[in-house]
Amino acid sequence: MIARKLKEAGIAKPKRKAWTRIIVEKPFGHDLESARALNKELARVFAEKQIYRIDHYLGKETVQNILAFRFANSIFEPLWNRQFIDHIQITNAETIGVEGRGAYYEKAGALRDMIQNHVFQVTSLVAMEPPASLSANSVHDEKFKAMQSVHPFSTDRIDQFAVRGQYGPGIVLGDKVPGYREEPGVDPNSSTETFAALKLHIDNWRWSGVPFYLRSGKRLQKHITEIAIQFKDVPHRLFTDSDSALEPNVLVIRIQPNEGITLRFGAKLPGQAMRIRPVNMDFRYGSSFGVKSPEAYERLLLDCMLGDSTLYARRDMVERGWEIVAPILEAWKKPANDFPNYEAGSWGPQAAFELIERDGRQWRKL
Repeated sequence: MIARKLKEAGIAKPKRKAWTRIIVEKPFGHDLESARALNKELARVFAEKQIYRIDHYLGKETVQNILAFRFANSIFEPLWNRQFIDHIQITNAETIGVEGRGAYYEKAGALRDMIQNHVFQVTSLVAMEPPASLSANSVHDEKFKAMQSVHPFSTDRIDQFAVRGQYGPGIVLGDKVPGYREEPGVDPNSSTETFAALKLHIDNWRWSGVPFYLRSGKRLQKHITEIAIQFKDVPHRLFTDSDSALEPNVLVIRIQPNEGITLRFGAKLPGQAMRIRPVNMDFRYGSSFGVKSPEAYERLLLDCMLGDSTLYARRDMVERGWEIVAPILEAWKKPANDFPNYEAGSWGPQAAFELIERDGRQWRKL
């Protein structure tokens, strides 16, 4: 309606040297059908280059730094593939509940609210190929290609690749909190998920056989968002006499809080014996640069004014995100008989641990 009214008022099209742009806040639809309908409605009034679909996660300094980290450093990109990486974990954990937004969250849930947009945007930056340039279209093209390669979910095997959960009463950061069904505006028999975990496979030469484990949830034990690149184990163990098991290298990009990057590697402890321990090489934005990063929305609003849509979501990327989760949403229409299935203040339902442990792996201890 707003777009149509802007057109009727005669201010939707640029005039002379002036520009006109519209910023659209998420959610970009409720499912694939509604997202396509929304995009068609906007396209009747605005050209695609005028439409800025804002996702504040892309405005976070650490998310932007993924591009710089990958493509400005020659030592990492040669290792960024199936030959050296065992798997990738992306975690978005919140300690808060629905914070008075129960009526909205009932229509959304963790899969729609976080994974389909925020987490998929981060996944695409990790998985994309090097762009031809840093122009908005070049970056968007490569992000879209990466998500196009995500192996589709089979509706009869959803449980093997997707897990949902809902928090019950518990203790978070020392405070007793109610369960989701006890929150204002929430149906006391709700089957809306407050936790979702997925296992993605990307079918291309770079990532074939490398699973991406994604999880997002509310009322979890810790507030943290991070990307963990888990490298493969060494091909031959030389240090068989060491009194501790060697741990594979891990590269962790912390999006929030304490933004930074950590590389874990093995080092010898001082002394006569050959004892190996994991140590961290740590980079933190705050201590390294000594300046406060602008808020994500500040950066994104300025980019819109400057006409730079690199950190915004393009139409095809939005629709592709809905395409990926469509089979899961369809399967999850059936009521969940085991809700609530995780205690507030924990790390989610047991099924989420089983999802990754079936592959002989474990979620990182955060």
